[in-house]
Amino acid sequence: MSESIVSLMERLPSDNITVKVLRALDFVVPGQWNNLVGFDATIRSVTGETDPGRIQQIRDRATLLYQDPKEPYQFAVRLYQTIDKADVALGTAAMANKVGEKIGFLSVLNQLTPKADVLQSVDLGLKIAVELLAFSRLNGISPNPSQFANALSQNYQDAALMRMAALVCIDAVLPLGPNFLSKIHSVIDNDNGSVLEQNPAFAAVSSFIPGENNASKLGFVRESLNAVQGWMSGFVARTGVTPQSIISHLGNTIQLADDKLDFVAAFLDQTTNYFEHTGIQTVAKSLVVRANSLVDRQQTPIISQSVQSPNIPPERIGTDGQYHESGLAQRVERSLRTAGLNSVWVAQTGGTVVLKGQVKGRSELDRAIAIAKSEKGCTQVNSEQLSIS
Repeated sequence: MSESIVSLMERLPSDNITVKVLRALDFVVPGQWNNLVGFDATIRSVTGETDPGRIQQIRDRATLLYQDPKEPYQFAVRLYQTIDKADVALGTAAMANKVGEKIGFLSVLNQLTPKADVLQSVDLGLKIAVELLAFSRLNGISPNPSQFANALSQNYQDAALMRMAALVCIDAVLPLGPNFLSKIHSVIDNDNGSVLEQNPAFAAVSSFIPGENNASKLGFVRESLNAVQGWMSGFVARTGVTPQSIISHLGNTIQLADDKLDFVAAFLDQTTNYFEHTGIQTVAKSLVVRANSLVDRQQTPIISQSVQSPNIPPERIGTDGQYHESGLAQRVERSLRTAGLNSVWVAQTGGTVVLKGQVKGRSELDRAIAIAKSEKGCTQVNSEQLSIS
């Protein structure tokens, strides 16, 4: 059996090079990321719960959910771990021993080899594909680049948004420069799959990527990249992030020379695991939201038991497990009522949950959105018609 989510959260470091780098990148998504460590701390943060008995109930149900191999949580964690491990060079362990509060960067340059643009471009595309696959599994939908891009623009927050912000900074802007999209397309758009065969990261995650052969798998990576490039370019334009601004904010953690940007990127590849770190936090939050809803309804999840026909689209599954045109809305509204959010009403358009009515403060708004996102079949949440009193 794989390691429990409780154990994974307990082992997350409160302060290491990954945490330092993510904190330094807070300037692009200010206030979004809090380095939650420990499962009980996550329960308290997500639900606002303080009662030890209630926290234990949520913890127990979350543990059962994570243990079920038919649930998406172990799969998502495995994806995040695999892509990060594949991106680490053999010299990581030796270099990690040199990492402290400050790093004499120039003293380790001779141990680093910056990635070629081809390798870096493919790695970036693979990470985007991995994020899309994890998002799809956690939300109970088939992998759909367009739906993922919409969710990325409208619903990503907390550790998930920090992960994507770090992806843009560390794996795109820093090693490839401001014109990273054109460089990536010059590699991926003109390839028939051969570049994947030469990429170590692809060998590690190939079995997860849809497609019958390398060419079709590359097609999925290409489609994933095309879907999110608008968000990525918009993110860069909105935040004004540049290689120099990244270097400047990393300066409190790493002593480095700003004319060695590709070496900085290589250093961060070898010494950080930000995908795994924030990915575990994302999975833990998703588990807590769902487990809390189950506790509210006094239901215990039954491991490995399906409750609805596999032919019913997830957004059409009603509260009784049968087909209903507004099944997703039904389930979200039931969860909201159980959580005491009685002034919020729900509609749906496909997999989009539309929240209407009124909430008391930002915390209730965030909770309503989190509950909606936790229901299988929800691809995004529209809260524009939800007012705060």
